[in-house]
Amino acid sequence: MSDLKAPIETFFAREWRARGPIAWALTPLACVFAAITATRRSFYQLGWFKQVDVGVPVVVVGNVTVGGTGKTPTVIALVEALRAAGFQPGVVSRGYGAKIKQPTSVTPASAASQVGDEPLLIARRTHAPVFVCPNRVAAAQALLKANPNVDVLVSDDGLQHYRMARAFELVVFDDRLGGNGFLLPAGPLREPMSRHRDATLINSPYDKTLPPWPDTFALELESGDAWLLDDPSVRRPLSQFANEKVVAAAGIGSPERFFATLRSAGITPTTRAFPDHYSYRTNPFESVQADAILVTEKDAVKFEAWRDARIWVVPVQAVLRPRLIALVVEKLRGRTPA
Repeated sequence: MSDLKAPIETFFAREWRARGPIAWALTPLACVFAAITATRRSFYQLGWFKQVDVGVPVVVVGNVTVGGTGKTPTVIALVEALRAAGFQPGVVSRGYGAKIKQPTSVTPASAASQVGDEPLLIARRTHAPVFVCPNRVAAAQALLKANPNVDVLVSDDGLQHYRMARAFELVVFDDRLGGNGFLLPAGPLREPMSRHRDATLINSPYDKTLPPWPDTFALELESGDAWLLDDPSVRRPLSQFANEKVVAAAGIGSPERFFATLRSAGITPTTRAFPDHYSYRTNPFESVQADAILVTEKDAVKFEAWRDARIWVVPVQAVLRPRLIALVVEKLRGRTPA
């Protein structure tokens, strides 16, 4: 299935950049999708479907497009910023690929195959309480019951999970923005670009010009020294890999962004792009000839059943603008948690 998924994702990513014949042919289905999503959203706005206030303010970090845009590094950075501002944050997530139906706590010792790769990475990086469940309201309620000191929740994705009331919505885009502007399946949009949001982040290393939208900020992702998977205390600057035979692998929403980061450090890697959330059940590098294999943190948390002494992990840190953090904090402090 993974071998089939990658070319399908590549095909649609290409088609969704322009309004070509295939995109136009799919517009009738996009109209149906738009009608369904608009009806569902209006039911919550009219109060026919009830939103649930979980008892503390919720900040949703999500996107209106399909694919990775940098949400997980943003969640990690936001949790750290909220903690620095005096809050006690927790994180809820659906847990993509997680084998759970009930609210489940994610700890640094959890298995990615059970709780999902992104929640596990968030738990390991932030050490904040993290709960996963397809029902985010249930995850939030379970987290707060187990951690009564938590006074704000950050939802990793969940922008379209309208049932959970939220105090702040932060939408993250990458350089593709809204693509061709069509809704699924004719384009990459889950909701119209005009959708309300409290702030927008643009993760675009290629174009520093921001769209003229209110409260729009640039998202910078800074890579740190690579660390050896077999011994995380061993670290090397990326520049030290420049003269080695390197393979770069990534199973994330935008692998090319990771590869471009390595090239900017002077590395000329052979690249291997895997589908987003690739499982890595077996070692795909056994036959690879390389001095070093560079991977993302999101990939590394899934290397559970095997080891390869050549693997180095490249960490990424999201840098949030002070004004954005101030906007979130101001909004949160304007509400008294229950």
